[in-house]
Amino acid sequence: MKYCPRLAGERTRCQAVQAENVTVLEGGTAQISCRLQNYDGSIVVIQNPRRQTLFFNGTRALKDDRFQMVLFTQRLVRIELTNVSVSDEGGYFCQLYTDATHHQVATLSVSVPPEIPTVEVKQEAVEGGEVELTCVSPRSKPAATLRWIRNAREIPGVMSQQDNGKTFSVSSTIRIPVERKDNGAALSCEAFHPALGGQKRIRHYRLDVYFAPTVRIVPPTGILREGDSLSLTCSVTGNPLPRNIQWSKINDTLPERAEISGPTFQISRLSQSHNGTYLCQAQNNYGRAADHYTLLVYDNVSVTTTVPPTPTTQPITSHPATPTLLIPRFAPDPKDPGAVVETHSAVPYAVIGGVLALLVFTVICVLIVTIWCSVRQKGSYLTHEASGLDEHGEVQEAFLNGNDASQGKKEYLL
Repeated sequence: MKYCPRLAGERTRCQAVQAENVTVLEGGTAQISCRLQNYDGSIVVIQNPRRQTLFFNGTRALKDDRFQMVLFTQRLVRIELTNVSVSDEGGYFCQLYTDATHHQVATLSVSVPPEIPTVEVKQEAVEGGEVELTCVSPRSKPAATLRWIRNAREIPGVMSQQDNGKTFSVSSTIRIPVERKDNGAALSCEAFHPALGGQKRIRHYRLDVYFAPTVRIVPPTGILREGDSLSLTCSVTGNPLPRNIQWSKINDTLPERAEISGPTFQISRLSQSHNGTYLCQAQNNYGRAADHYTLLVYDNVSVTTTVPPTPTTQPITSHPATPTLLIPRFAPDPKDPGAVVETHSAVPYAVIGGVLALLVFTVICVLIVTIWCSVRQKGSYLTHEASGLDEHGEVQEAFLNGNDASQGKKEYLL
């Protein structure tokens, strides 16, 4: 704004005042400047948006220690406002009093960045149900932008905005189904605002999904026999985690020597009277669960084993072959741990096969020789029988011819 008074015999002089707009973050410091041209000592007044005079020619007029006069020259008048709030926002008047009053307005704008948003849960997240989450940024200027993120992917939400006068409240609501596996899943709500300079305010949130407990008894390894000790551990999950774990024996009371310490159940010096089914139970507000273990205690059975000799590094010497005696050993049957079965530490299959082959060959040879001798003996008997018939015929012929029997026989013999 210029003011140019004219005096007789003088050149026209134009006084001017200019104001500069300023934007500042809430809680920051604002500098309001009024620039002067051709200032001749006229009165300069600075007023706030409510038209209250702050300074009159450099002198404080309003008792507000947040305002300070930092510069007053013929060219520039500057005041400073600390700890700025949105209530300080508006137009500040730079007035130059000459024959007429002229002014310029410096507009102060206050930006309110959002704080870290909050997450509100409408109701508990229960396994198999749905959870409703609302991300809230209660105060910002201008209004902040919100978005939900899970596993680096945005979840679309329903946005709402409320005008609180000079600031805004914004929220984003999502509804997602939940299962047991979602317990502890990480989500985040991000708030964006121009005053943050490309940065963002993030609220991290982990799903808290409630579900009924699960129970599993961790059994001991190996076979339990009389005199051994039993130790069972009841592994329990659930949300909330059950505080009380109950041990019992089906259709019977717990043994006197049973010791219970939370999830651990122990019995020392087992006997067959301890046989039976033991139960572990747990529950919370969302359900209950149980698991059982059947104890079977076996008698003590002596087990004889043959331990093969340990190889040595002594020189190998040659010795006459001696018969090998197979010593049986006994081991428990895997199908029936109480039974004992006979096994052998070594089985000379090659030797047994060779012996059997030799026996078979010997029997075959004996049979062949026996058959051959029998056939030969029968042939000799038939030959002698035929010779006897021939002799009898010759004697009979001599008798019929009237020859002397003895002579004939003699001749026959010759």
